[in-house]
Amino acid sequence: MSKSKVALVRCGDYDFGHVKEAVQKGIDLLGGPDGFVSAGEKILLKPNWLSADPPEKCVTTHPSVFKAAAEIFQKAGAELTYGDSPAFQNPERAAKRSGIEAVAAELGIAPADFLSGREVFFSEGRQNKKFTIANGVLDSDGVVSLPKMKTHAFQRVTGAVKNQFGCIPGTRKGEFHVRIPDAAAFARMLIDLNSYIRPRLFIMDGILAMEGNGPRGGTPRKMNVLLLSADPVALDATVCRLMNLDPELVLTNQAGMEMGLGTCRQEEIELLGDPVDSFVANDFRVNRKPMKAGRSGGGMAVIKNALVPRPYIIADKCVKCGVCVKMCPVTPKAVDWHDGNKSNPPSYRYDRCIRCYCCQELCPQSAIRVKVPFIRRVFGKDGGHEKLSS
Repeated sequence: MSKSKVALVRCGDYDFGHVKEAVQKGIDLLGGPDGFVSAGEKILLKPNWLSADPPEKCVTTHPSVFKAAAEIFQKAGAELTYGDSPAFQNPERAAKRSGIEAVAAELGIAPADFLSGREVFFSEGRQNKKFTIANGVLDSDGVVSLPKMKTHAFQRVTGAVKNQFGCIPGTRKGEFHVRIPDAAAFARMLIDLNSYIRPRLFIMDGILAMEGNGPRGGTPRKMNVLLLSADPVALDATVCRLMNLDPELVLTNQAGMEMGLGTCRQEEIELLGDPVDSFVANDFRVNRKPMKAGRSGGGMAVIKNALVPRPYIIADKCVKCGVCVKMCPVTPKAVDWHDGNKSNPPSYRYDRCIRCYCCQELCPQSAIRVKVPFIRRVFGKDGGHEKLSS
């Protein structure tokens, strides 16, 4: 059995010359651009645009990484488009704020349609056989995925696998959180989605990663690395090892192995390029605690509220913008101005909360964190999820 290849290339800053040299080296280690695209093919470049934030916020794929990949695949003869569907903002605004729109215009790359999509049936899906996928994805011959290395409250790490969730347009992403509130089932959905889209290559921006309260409210952390692979599970597993995190604690890695998308076993991954040990950050702030309870509804609601980590608002940081309320996918809202007084921060009704953490994920002020309930900390001897401690 051949091993999955992951290339690690050192890059200490976002100077375009340095980034392009590193991306070129990584692609060459994997066999060169002709192994991923052919002349005349329509290839979609799919960055991570969680929200419309500038590059220095470390929330989105850096434009230098996008430009490097674009120039390399244009030279190989590919006809490129680009795009993503942010959680709640217009793709055009995200493209502009992230700095990628200007790069795309410079290179003559047209934006793809991520505002609307078409329903597809995936007969090989193990759990999910129907998706609505953005037209920009369906109209391409192939996808090159450009994820960002970040922590995530729901899945611990957001990386290569999670990046394809942005191929589902607009508010339809919120519908999945309502329909699939269980974290393990949500991970299996992401694996089915990746198995349908099948990106040709993943190029992860880890020059500046995000630790702590990711994927939007965390802290930038220099990791000085670009990672490339055709196997998203192997790439994400390698990222976990750089974070000193057991890859098998990440549900998308578990599901990816079980469902045949890739491997997270170290002995089945061939590492190329710079030594992996030179990138490991033992003190990287990420949740390393074993999972103690699933996230289910119905008769498990009492257990869920007693044991499952819950979001909470830091009142002093809240600016009452209402993004959390807008992003809450359940009806009636779990987080809202339940007393009608919008001069105070919103509040939670945890009996309605499905623990999707969309509120925490998109808060522009980093005013929402995730913590372990008191009873679990006492009886589970668990060290507080909100601390993201090792």
